[in-house]
Amino acid sequence: MKKIVINDKMQKGYVYYLTEPEGKHFDKEFSPDLTPKEMLDLGIFGGKYLNDCKKEFPTSWFEKAKTSTRKDPSLNFFEVDASKPLSYWKAKGWIHPQDPRGWFQWYCRYHLGRRSDDDARQIKRWKAMTRHIAQLKKHCTPKDLNCRRRQRQALLHWAYDSRKW
Repeated sequence: MKKIVINDKMQKGYVYYLTEPEGKHFDKEFSPDLTPKEMLDLGIFGGKYLNDCKKEFPTSWFEKAKTSTRKDPSLNFFEVDASKPLSYWKAKGWIHPQDPRGWFQWYCRYHLGRRSDDDARQIKRWKAMTRHIAQLKKHCTPKDLNCRRRQRQALLHWAYDSRKW
């Protein structure tokens, strides 16, 4: 078990433990298409994500990541803005103190091997995104990456790879 201590812009003195091997032993209900590294390489959140907390995650995750000091939707895989501001997520009550950046931060830590009492809620939120997959399949020609690009980018933010549909 490895102890991780976080001191970044959004968390001071937060401690968690890696109790599982990286990328292994996921909940049977949770099977993301993409790893955090693959998501960062493809382009998510306009390149403005995890910028001040890179020390927490493997350097390999950032070798080809599309990052920026300010949000730039052209860095997203589908080159569109598909994000709501953090204030929106906070107002909905979807942000928990252990992961103040939201679902993707939870997923990065889960992928590394942290398990927490918030896992079931986050996995339920991830599963709810499948409604967007159904809409893509209903309204788009298979593998037409120009169809519903905002929806596709949003799915990418949740580790779904719409390039295969």
